Amino acid sequence: MFYWLSTFSDPAAGGLLNLFTYITVRAGGAFLTALLFGFLFGPPLIDLLRRRQGRGQPIRTDGPETHFVKAGTPTMGGVLILGAVTVATLLFGRLDNPYVWLVLMVTISFGAIGFVDDYAKVSAGNHKGVPGRVRLAVGFVIALVAGVVALVTHPEPLSAQLAFPFLKDVLLNLGWFYVPFAMLVIVGSANAVNLTDGLDGLAIMPVMIAAGALGVIAYAVGRVDFTNYLDVHYVPGTGEMLIFAAGLIGGGLGFLWYNAPPAAVFMGDTGSLALGGALGTIAVITKHELVWAIIGGLFVVEALSVIVQVLYFKSTGKRVFLMAPIHHHFEKKGWAEPQVVIRFWIIALILASIGLATLKVR
Repeated sequence: MFYWLSTFSDPAAGGLLNLFTYITVRAGGAFLTALLFGFLFGPPLIDLLRRRQGRGQPIRTDGPETHFVKAGTPTMGGVLILGAVTVATLLFGRLDNPYVWLVLMVTISFGAIGFVDDYAKVSAGNHKGVPGRVRLAVGFVIALVAGVVALVTHPEPLSAQLAFPFLKDVLLNLGWFYVPFAMLVIVGSANAVNLTDGLDGLAIMPVMIAAGALGVIAYAVGRVDFTNYLDVHYVPGTGEMLIFAAGLIGGGLGFLWYNAPPAAVFMGDTGSLALGGALGTIAVITKHELVWAIIGGLFVVEALSVIVQVLYFKSTGKRVFLMAPIHHHFEKKGWAEPQVVIRFWIIALILASIGLATLKVR
């Protein structure tokens, strides 16, 4: 909205409205708006969820014993983050940019899947919720739409191409196979973040770190002068993803204020599926899918730990980890919850730094 208002100002004359032509200014506005949204609406939302849910999110009986004290904590707190980032993006993003609507569509759609799943868990009083196959099927349908839109929206030289980190001007033409590849990136990201969300504050900080890194990449690849200097591929229009990323960080900080140990609310699948899907979509939009595997390496490891645990147990009847996802393994080994959370934050920050380094190391 603010960008549209800026079109009524005379660039030569300057003025306040002219500031909104700059992506960096609008990103700052999106961050502050989302942060304020979180602080304002956090307490009433938590109070509403607590009154409506009663017993709160069901706690796994096979989990660490320290988790039983969390019984009664409400879930679906992801609504706060989604509301914040949506409002911020609509206010400060360019609404004539197809990528803005694409990332919002994926975010809200995956958030809806998570909301239904959270509601099923709370209503039934157990942690099973909607069957996994159903969630995956719906997620792949959403990702299919996103993949096709990305394929036809990307400029012709890059459409259906897969770029490689650390290598200059190396592209692999996937053709229509790019669509299922993009689907795997988006759905895989959504579920990887979902698996990571198991401790107070564990998922949201790495999500914000990843959003910051992807936002910088989006801004860089959306400017032809930056791409010429960095020797990366120019994808016009992607700079607007910095607005979304800034809103996500602001909304995430507003949520973390209430999710910090001991959490007053959990984001639930409503938040984790939506945020993971959003990050995967930004990676697809910016043509940095493989770099996203580095930046989001923490989420990748969490997901792989579950896959390895399940496959190994089915084939041998034994377990590789004391408990999966892997953050529970370290809890079982005696790490205190804050130790796991902060150390995983550090790992996420290191991986994001490595991912950003790929912009120049070519």
